[in-house]
Parts: sequence; structure tokens; C-alpha cells
Amino acid sequence: MNMNRKKLRDIVFSLHQYIGFFVGLLLILIGLTGSLLVFEQDFDHFMIAQQYGHITPQQVQVVSPEDVVNTIQAKYAARSDLHLFRIYLPDTPSSPYLGQLSTTDDHRTEVFLNPYTGKIIGERISDHTLIGMMLSLHYSLMAGETGTIIVGIAAFLMCMLSITGLILWPGWRKLIAGFKIKLNAHPQRANFDIHKVVGMITVVFIFLTAFTGFCWNFSFTSPIIYAVTFTPEPSEPVSKPIPGKSTLGLTEQLKIANAALPSAVTKSIYLPGKPEDALQIRMKLPQESSDYGDSNVYLDQYTGEVLRVDNAFKLPLGSRVLNSFIPLHYGTFGGLPTRILYVFVGLAPLVLFITGFMMSWYRHWAKPKRGDSAKELSHKQ
Repeated sequence: MNMNRKKLRDIVFSLHQYIGFFVGLLLILIGLTGSLLVFEQDFDHFMIAQQYGHITPQQVQVVSPEDVVNTIQAKYAARSDLHLFRIYLPDTPSSPYLGQLSTTDDHRTEVFLNPYTGKIIGERISDHTLIGMMLSLHYSLMAGETGTIIVGIAAFLMCMLSITGLILWPGWRKLIAGFKIKLNAHPQRANFDIHKVVGMITVVFIFLTAFTGFCWNFSFTSPIIYAVTFTPEPSEPVSKPIPGKSTLGLTEQLKIANAALPSAVTKSIYLPGKPEDALQIRMKLPQESSDYGDSNVYLDQYTGEVLRVDNAFKLPLGSRVLNSFIPLHYGTFGGLPTRILYVFVGLAPLVLFITGFMMSWYRHWAKPKRGDSAKELSHKQ
């Protein structure tokens, strides 16, 4: 029995070691960019204010989203390659309206408007900003669909590393030993202790970020989540085009959405791209922790008929699981403390790779020393 257990442990150790060396450098890159992106929104808001000027709050009513849409569409009327698909409403009295336009070359143009005057104060291609490049590097290595697949596979292997590392943790035999670091011991022992403690402290968070990243990079995971939670996948709301009838005004549509979720605040609006698409109003209820809310109202763009209402607290289990991915991946579920924690979680792959490499070096190339010998440490591992 003990021999079989030792063989199984050796197999798990070898799997852990080989996966770590195979994708270690890639995981370091993903982790470091992830650490920088934890405060992505705060940094981006600061850069927008620096680049386009601070907006001074005024005691006047902000311009309507419909006026903002009309202004942007008039500005880019001659650009057939641009399509306005979403606008974000101001988060604070000093925040601008943000309009996002998709392009035929897969670049996203962002337009900023003063909420009190309705005037355009600046524009940019989001992929060319520092945050945009960091996101592209983190999500797809700046390599398009191929990079997305590679990062998704790396995320899956990171999940495997988390599981195998958890199995190998020596604290299962003796809890105190599992969290003890002997910094005054031989460097070989101190290195091993740092690896096991850093790994154990961050293993849950590393697994969560890796699993959510894997699910985002591979679309087939969404139907699986609905299936395993025994939740029917929601159908896409559809508008019914009426010949000769134009779409209902956005201001009127927003009134209908507000009546459907009276206590919610509108955060963004997804504009229909096709005649049969629905108008999606994304809203945030007072108890929601997500910055942009997880509640939605879908309307027929021609009649204003309410096609579907998604109350974030009454969603099916599968949808709630998918909605939880954003706070779990970015560390926003516990406010500022967990966001700071996630900065260090992003640094963990670097620490674990270095200490893991040193463990392998001591095991295979360094000469055994007295005291904590290589054989003794190997047995403890």
C-alpha cells in the first residue's frame, strides 16, 4: 500500500514539475500582466482625465444618452467601417460618456463626450493604449485567435498545477510544517519552504483566475456550465422588424427599461447591430457589487416591448456562475483588500517558477550538503 502511494506521489510530482517547466515562462507573463490589470479601470480613468482634461461637475442636467448617440453617429456618418455598438453612462459627476465603435479591422474606437455639454472631447483606438496592449498581451499574447487558444491551454495547465501542488503540499501530514519557512536553514531548504508556502497561500486564487480565464478563452465551456448546473441556456431576445416603421427613440426605451427594473441604475447601452437584434440595457441594482451591474433589460427596438428582464439576484444558477467569473478573475469580490491580494497572486507564478527551478537544480545538479541533504529534502517533498 505504501509502495503504491509512493508511486502515485512520484507520478503527481513528475506531472507537476513537467507542466511547470513547460508553461512556466508563459504563466509568468500572464501573471505579471494580470497584476497590472487589477487596477485597470482606476488607471484608465486617470489616463483619460490626463489626456482629455478633467470634467468639472455642474449643477445642470446631463445630456441624454439619445443625444450622445446622435452626436457620435453624426460625427462618423461618413465612416462606413465604424459601427456604434455600445455607450457607457458616466460613473461619477466628473466622468465622461464613453461611446465604443467597432471597426472592420477588429480595432475598437472609443469616443469621450462631456456629459454636460454633449461635445466630443477626444477619441482613441483602445488597442493602441497601454491598457489595451496589456489586455491583448494577457488575453491572447497579441497573437489573435491563435494566442487566445494558447493562453486558454496555459490556463488549463495552471489549473492542473494548482491541483497537483495541493496534493503534494507537505502540510497534509503535518499542518505546522506546511506553513513554516526556515530562512536560516540551508538555501535548498529555505527555497523549498518558500515554494510550498507561497503555493499554498495562493493556490485557491490561482486556480480561480486560471479556471475563469480558461472558460473565457474557450466558448464551448459556457454550454457545459449550463449543463452541469442543470440550467437551461437562455435564448437570445429577438426584435421583430416592422416594414416602414423606424426604431423607437432611445429616451422612450430607457423609460420602459427603468419601469421594468425601477430600483436599478443604467450603466451601459448595447445598440442593435442588425434589424432583428434587441436593444440591451445593462443596469445595476443597489445590492450588486459588480461595477457595471449584472442586471439587464432587453427590448424590441421597434415597439419597446420588454423581451426579457435579468434581475442579477433572480438569475438561473448557470447564469449566476458565469457572472461570478469577473469578480473572481479580477479580485473585486472583496473590494480593495482582495484587489491588492490579487496583485500578489499575479506575482506568484514568478516566485513559484524560480523556486521550482531551484528545487530541480538542487535535485539533479547540485552536490548534496550535510544537514538538510538532497535525499532528506526529496523525501520531505
